[in-house]
Amino acid sequence: MLCYIGGSESDGHFSLINEACSMFAHTNPLHLDVFKSVARFEAEVVAMTAALLGSKEKSSGGQICGNMTSGGTESILLAVKSSRDYMKSKKGITRPEMIIPESGHSAYDKAAQYFNIKLWRAPVNKNFQADAKAIRRHINKNTILIVGSAPGFPHGVIDPIEELGHLASSFGICFHVDLCLGGFVLPFARELGYHIPPFDFSVKGVSSISVDVHKYGLAPKGTSVVLYRNHEIRKHQFVAVTEWSGGLYVSPTIAGSRPGSLIAGAWAAMMSLGKEGYLKNTKAIMEGSRRIQKGIEEIAELFIVGKPDMTIVAFGSAVLDIFEVNDVMSSKGWHLNALQRPNSIHICVTLQHVPIVEDFLNDLKESVKTVKANPGPISGGLAPIYGAAGKMPDRGMVQELLVDYMDGTC
Repeated sequence: MLCYIGGSESDGHFSLINEACSMFAHTNPLHLDVFKSVARFEAEVVAMTAALLGSKEKSSGGQICGNMTSGGTESILLAVKSSRDYMKSKKGITRPEMIIPESGHSAYDKAAQYFNIKLWRAPVNKNFQADAKAIRRHINKNTILIVGSAPGFPHGVIDPIEELGHLASSFGICFHVDLCLGGFVLPFARELGYHIPPFDFSVKGVSSISVDVHKYGLAPKGTSVVLYRNHEIRKHQFVAVTEWSGGLYVSPTIAGSRPGSLIAGAWAAMMSLGKEGYLKNTKAIMEGSRRIQKGIEEIAELFIVGKPDMTIVAFGSAVLDIFEVNDVMSSKGWHLNALQRPNSIHICVTLQHVPIVEDFLNDLKESVKTVKANPGPISGGLAPIYGAAGKMPDRGMVQELLVDYMDGTC
């Protein structure tokens, strides 16, 4: 489990958000006229998040708006749905297509299935960034949306948002930026002096952004924000039913009833930490990430994938099975994410990792030595599942594993 809060202050932070959640556990923002305080909390969380991401700049248009959602996947789903319907009203597109880089989150695949949109995955460049030229080749009269990430989940690399924004503007299509991971780090990292390329609504062409408050925002799990450049796009997010015998039904998100407790918890987290708290946290995790990256670069058998911009460091090996290294690390209590194309693993650095960076690097060195001295799949773990060729399991294998888990055989 990835937990973003850590250190001596975590107990107090958990107590605060738990208290806020418990105070509003009975509330439901579906009924805005009844639970007015929760509606205000949501509006303020959205406004504070928008302020971080360019809403105060003239180039943003000054109309940035949005809603809270249950997580990054729902934020992405809503942005895709809104883009589809907006482009239908604007251009009459009835056979919509969208284009994402190979590094784009799987939530776009889910959105494509849910909303009947043809999905194109374009290759990334040698630095594992979205390749604007490759995306350009897929654009046609049915294209409604292109996507960029800041950063991408696999390798922690920021896509060329300005270049993609120019592409979207020139073709008059929507452009969504996935800031689910970076939204509560990049603005503060930039203020701290780190070189951070443009990524938000200050970039012309960006039409929507998703950002998770429950990651580095340190809000309770189940809280994210989807933002739009203006109300004209956002209005297509809503579902309004006027002919139902049960009366008028209007819902802004995928869920009807929503937990007001989580909205209150997110508001409390943001108000408690404030700008100074987020700057302090960002400095700690960015420094920890750089120390980990430097330490991995000093291990001869490993290489860093791409050029990490933030707090994810992905690494692989040309001489060892990296999934075997991952298995040994798992036996030591480290839970890292397995990646493919290329085969690699990554660590997402949080406040919990800051005081134990050297422990991580020492265990990684020992794990590399163990695999080097004992090549071949170890018992259990991920390496045997990926097979001798180090490949991710195919859909059939995944389905079999799921059945085994449900039957209790795994």
